[in-house]
Amino acid sequence: MIGVAGAPGDDPRPYFFLSYAHIPKSDPKDANPNVWVERFYRDLCEHLMNLTSLPDGASPGFMDRQMKPGEPWPVELSKALAHCRVFVPLYAPRYFLSEQCGREWFAFSRRAAHSRALNSNNSSSASAIVPALWVPVPVKQLPRQAERLQFANEEFGEDYAAEGFYGLIKLRYLRDEYERAVYHLAKRIKEVAEMTQIADGDAEQDYHSVPTGFGPPGGKRRMDISVLACSRSELPTGRSPDCYGAHPREWNPYHPESSRPLADHAADLVRNLDYQVSVGEFEADADRMLPKGPPVTPGMLLLDHWALSTARGAELLGKLTAENRPWISVMVPWNRADPDAALQEDAMRATIQTDLAPRPGDEGGHCSPSGGVPTLQAFSQELPVAVKAAARHYDRHAQTYPPDGGGGSKPQVLPSGVGYGSGIPARETKSNAEKAEGSLRDREP
Repeated sequence: MIGVAGAPGDDPRPYFFLSYAHIPKSDPKDANPNVWVERFYRDLCEHLMNLTSLPDGASPGFMDRQMKPGEPWPVELSKALAHCRVFVPLYAPRYFLSEQCGREWFAFSRRAAHSRALNSNNSSSASAIVPALWVPVPVKQLPRQAERLQFANEEFGEDYAAEGFYGLIKLRYLRDEYERAVYHLAKRIKEVAEMTQIADGDAEQDYHSVPTGFGPPGGKRRMDISVLACSRSELPTGRSPDCYGAHPREWNPYHPESSRPLADHAADLVRNLDYQVSVGEFEADADRMLPKGPPVTPGMLLLDHWALSTARGAELLGKLTAENRPWISVMVPWNRADPDAALQEDAMRATIQTDLAPRPGDEGGHCSPSGGVPTLQAFSQELPVAVKAAARHYDRHAQTYPPDGGGGSKPQVLPSGVGYGSGIPARETKSNAEKAEGSLRDREP
């Protein structure tokens, strides 16, 4: 099920996936506008063939030369995204406006998050994204997850930071600097590929189900993640302590497959959707997340059904469901491999179908289906849907604030049409105009 990088030269998977924004032709008769990206890709592959022991016929990387915006992912592209060892986004202003590039970014980021959940010692998995600067981009235009990555590497040279690979490849006097930067990028890709272990993804994933990892330019989106779960000291009778910690936030329902608290895994996935994330426990978060009136921020509740066996857990769920709050998505994870799962499965389904079901007339936010979320993979697939639903309902219900400033004078109907006058009623303005006209006639010879 999972493929990871082995010894150098033993892994047939491509070292890198080059993700770039296709430049459209201004005219069908124009030459290929992406020719310089293709040249850069070939040079990068040539260096990697020299730096590694890849066998004859193996491709060091993958670059899609055919796909156009709006087309479904080809089989080859899906396979490359699912199996590549390093993801190389080619930073440019057009890149972060591309929905296709945003989906490629999230598809790989979800693989890295899943790998980290499977192996807590693989803390470097996030660094398997190695950015390359094609055209300089102001930092304020970068999504959060792109801003966090190092992309102006000193060893690539000052000219690279100032011009990007496009400037280096186009300007003849920077030819040596171009060769230097491409070589160092190839070395970086090789190093990252051999020191990280990224689980294989779904080679048959549906393109239309993959969300984009880029939010609106300049946006500052927030998402609260809160956990309502048991702790080891407050377990119901007969419940195994294996997936619990000293605090509810440490709940890990997919143990032993997953080695991380579920809240940490969820936070990684939400950050990869370009949100600023706050993670806490519902016991402490309830008053802030359930205010009277408009919502403060969209939210997500990770609900351990075993916690509802306690009086406090049932009370907290009652607070949530007392009013219609569709901007808080509820996910109900459970593990079908958990020996205790059968003891609570019927009760869990009843809770989802009754207590968490929207009342007549309510909008109803996202809630896990009555079967809950039985696997870590299913959780990772459902989470973007829950985030999107919470954000949509939040936008609909949040309080809006008018911009600062008085707004200036109101439009008035003037003799010459509609304009911004001094606030004088139209009939008075007309009278003044008539007076002015009479005064001029009096002065005529």
